[in-house]
Amino acid sequence: MGTENETGKRIYDLAGKMFPITRSITGDGVRQTLKILDNYISEGTGRHFELTEVPSGTQVFDWTVPKEWKIRTAYIENEKGERIIDMEKCNLHVLGYSLPVDEWVSLDELKEHVYTQADQPDLIPYVTSYYKERWGFCMSKNQLDSLPEGKYHTVVDSELFDGSLTYAECVIPGKSDRELLITSYTCHPSMANNECSGPALLAELIRYVDSLPDRKYTYRFVLNPETIGSITYLSRNYKKLQEKTDAGIVLSCVGDDREYSIIRSRYGNTLADRSLEGVLKDLPDHKTYSFLERGSDERQYNAPGIDLPVVGFCRSKYGMYPEYHTSADDMSLVSPEGFEGSYRLMTGWINAMEHNEKYLIKVLCEPQLGKRGLYPTVSKKGSYDEVAAMRHFIAYADGRNDLFEISELTGAPLEKLIEVTDTLKDSGLIEW
Repeated sequence: MGTENETGKRIYDLAGKMFPITRSITGDGVRQTLKILDNYISEGTGRHFELTEVPSGTQVFDWTVPKEWKIRTAYIENEKGERIIDMEKCNLHVLGYSLPVDEWVSLDELKEHVYTQADQPDLIPYVTSYYKERWGFCMSKNQLDSLPEGKYHTVVDSELFDGSLTYAECVIPGKSDRELLITSYTCHPSMANNECSGPALLAELIRYVDSLPDRKYTYRFVLNPETIGSITYLSRNYKKLQEKTDAGIVLSCVGDDREYSIIRSRYGNTLADRSLEGVLKDLPDHKTYSFLERGSDERQYNAPGIDLPVVGFCRSKYGMYPEYHTSADDMSLVSPEGFEGSYRLMTGWINAMEHNEKYLIKVLCEPQLGKRGLYPTVSKKGSYDEVAAMRHFIAYADGRNDLFEISELTGAPLEKLIEVTDTLKDSGLIEW
């Protein structure tokens, strides 16, 4: 038997392989990341991601696929030839999508092109300029304030060119063509929780779903650059998703060991909302956020006209933890224990969805459980407490309530009710 956090350690190690890569919304960093993830899932399942390249300039709804960005190096050096920042040491030092530059500038001119985080003066912020062309760097405010007057050599060796945007999907068929969607994004550079955690957990969930011997659902796993990538993916697939998707989850910031979070769908009334909230309700440390506090790809999946039943799942919600979008979001912020918790929650959700039906008891009035070996044969105070969940389940198994509604009505944990459904199925007492 493996250690308690063996799966969490695997996910953590996979995130660590992704961490050093310089990613953006397009480019080889995305492709390199997808290759690492593809190798991981193929080793465990023999399955692969299907990659799609969408050319720059392609119209995707109201947006246009941008030019591809390639970055080779970026640094600033002083008049002594000393590099005061270098993206080789931290790839957050370069402004995302920066234009190329090779100029000597004064300190005042340099400050016009350097971005800092005033309220976190020791940290390097993550800053991008995707849709407005400019060049720039990022550094801590304290470092910028400490620079002496003089000339500074600014170098960004990059290019913007007509290339493509890359997204990936892996579909694992089940007995039904009804689908569950699990998605995350591959577009940020070295930030462990905000970037690497979602794709790493998603890859492990592919291995888990592949191992299920009798899948009811078909599972669709999607990785794309955040925002423009989901818009691009939906522009090509939304009608199919509208026809088939029962519930979906966007994974973001799932590697730390703080609270668990759900970001609800636009109206908060989908099966995705009810199911994930049903799994979370048994955890004392979780928070529920409305759609008004959205920020990741749940925005696109819930947009008017798309209207898919998709929620967001995080541990510490993006934008709500102090390390977010800074150099402090490193591999020390995530942990095997944090990943293990997210993995257990997501596999619990998958298991609950696989068991979710509107169940109907097959006998009139109260069934005799004792003759089926489902009830204590000696009646005394407290003897029926152990089967209370079963009795409560039966009371609401009238063909009108699904598993999540019964859990809400009875207060019984989903994990316990799943055991009950398996027992009652084996006894032939319920149908669906």
